[in-house]
Amino acid sequence: MRKADLVNAISEKTGVAKVDVLVSLEALFKEIKTTLQGGENVYVRGFGSFIIKKRAKKIGRHIKKGKAIEIPEHFIPSFKPAKVFVEQVKKNVTTLPEDESED
Repeated sequence: MRKADLVNAISEKTGVAKVDVLVSLEALFKEIKTTLQGGENVYVRGFGSFIIKKRAKKIGRHIKKGKAIEIPEHFIPSFKPAKVFVEQVKKNVTTLPEDESED
């Protein structure tokens, strides 16, 4: 499902105009990004948490040059689904569509 499909589905289920749904969805995404950039996590009960993970510094390799390089510590965004959400998916999904399966 793409963002346009999500907007269409929400619009059909709620009766709200697609443009209003799109604006709300974009505002949600922007607020989550801004909050994470500010160093704060976002918790949505029953859905999951958007959290910041710290990656320690490590030694990597520059493949073309064959040299070791130091990758400094950095922070990355991550999503951790809620237990309720995970259980619902486990209970209801039996197979993935062909084009979305992980090979």
